[in-house]
Amino acid sequence: MRKEVQVIAKEAFIKKVNKGYPLIEKDALVDGHKLQEEGVIINLVTPKNQFLAKGYYGKQNKGYGWILTKKKSEQIDAAFFARKIQQAISSRHDFYASEDTTAFRIFNSEGDGIGGLIIDYYDGYYVMSWYSEGIYQFKEYVIEALKSAPNFKGLYQKKRFNVKGQYIEEDDFVAGDKGEFPLIVKENGIRFAVYLNDGAMVGVFLDQRDVRKTIRDKYAKGKTVLNMFSYTGAFSVAAALGGAAKTTSVDLANRSLAKTIEQFSVNGIDHEAQDIIVEDVFKYFKYAVKKNMTFDLVVLDPPSFAKSKKHTFSAAKDYKDLLKEAIALTKPNGVIVASTNASNFDMKKFHSFIEKAFNEKGERYKMMEQFALPSDFKTIKEFKSGNYLKVVFIQKINR
Repeated sequence: MRKEVQVIAKEAFIKKVNKGYPLIEKDALVDGHKLQEEGVIINLVTPKNQFLAKGYYGKQNKGYGWILTKKKSEQIDAAFFARKIQQAISSRHDFYASEDTTAFRIFNSEGDGIGGLIIDYYDGYYVMSWYSEGIYQFKEYVIEALKSAPNFKGLYQKKRFNVKGQYIEEDDFVAGDKGEFPLIVKENGIRFAVYLNDGAMVGVFLDQRDVRKTIRDKYAKGKTVLNMFSYTGAFSVAAALGGAAKTTSVDLANRSLAKTIEQFSVNGIDHEAQDIIVEDVFKYFKYAVKKNMTFDLVVLDPPSFAKSKKHTFSAAKDYKDLLKEAIALTKPNGVIVASTNASNFDMKKFHSFIEKAFNEKGERYKMMEQFALPSDFKTIKEFKSGNYLKVVFIQKINR
């Protein structure tokens, strides 16, 4: 039996728990000092000792852990984890059945009932991401459950719980057969080279699947495309496969050049016909304006926080100004794909950034369509910040 600790919830937090809120916040407990051992089971009670919920202690930047059940008799054991993982897998049946998509999320933290745990699938290989030492204490339960998962070949993990909440470098292989990398996966027919054993990132962000498909199928044909903060060039690959006249990918990371060349190559695209630039995005904006360069389609997908030698970027504070830079490089009637994964503001606030940016530039615009997380990134309405992705296709209207 796992160690259990009873802790008293503050009155304001009791109301949130009763409404289904899953995060145990840092200031939610009367006697939070009792929590010292990561992975201990928390029995949340009211000041009058009435049972509220059961969860685990796992310290991370968001809080002190996650609620797992509101049933007092339910045990947090191997059977609990196996049941939750099996339910999540069953709900992704259509993804497993697809021949065009072989990479997707099978378990999305609190959206699937266990906050702090994410599991992704890459053509038979499963990758677990642990967001606290607390959830990591349950690793054997998760590993055993995944060994009987569909198409199981091997298992990798990403520990994201060092003192700064960042990835811990190590050999990420856990069980099964080791993969041969690059592993080529498919997403709506687009091929991506991924590396499950090469740092925190594998080579493609799965949450942008619907956006890439939309760019390829509806917006790219015959267009010049600028992809800022391009990472491994996934948006550029989608645009090129959609018939773009030319793509330009810009990212500060040195390895983005080789990674982007690789992604073009595995899709049979001549990378020499595309521009791949290793440069500070903010510096490139200035260069492009000076050269009077404009593009039909501009993709703007910055990290929520980024730091270079000369710039510190925070999406909540700086996205509006970044968008103004993009507007200057967008042709009349061209389209900007404005994207952010920042969880500290919602779509309504994001719309306000867009409105202010266009107003300050003296330009008119039209919202074409917008996206949140795809269906495999399951979320719950009781935890709004879990639905972090916001993408808007904006047309710059010719005056």
